[in-house]
Amino acid sequence: MCLAIPGKVMEIHEADGVRMGKTNFGGIVKQVCLQYTPDVVPGDYVLVHVGFALNKVDEAEAERTYKALEDLNQLDELDIQQFVDETIAKYKGGNHEVS
Repeated sequence: MCLAIPGKVMEIHEADGVRMGKTNFGGIVKQVCLQYTPDVVPGDYVLVHVGFALNKVDEAEAERTYKALEDLNQLDELDIQQFVDETIAKYKGGNHEVS
């Protein structure tokens, strides 16, 4: 299943000619491509799929969507970077077992 996660755009910048935004997903902040949502400004909410903002939504819709995804345990993908960081730390520390 493909899911779009709502997040709040905190700041906007350009990286290598691409419009990007620091976006907050319930306390987890990630970089998101905003190239396909040119009207988004800091403070707006967007639906994000695989790192790309697909469209802008209002705050109420963002909250409803986030709550529904949370109730269905569908927010695991937000923790992928934490898993990667922990795996790298274990590898660097000499422990090559991944749990």
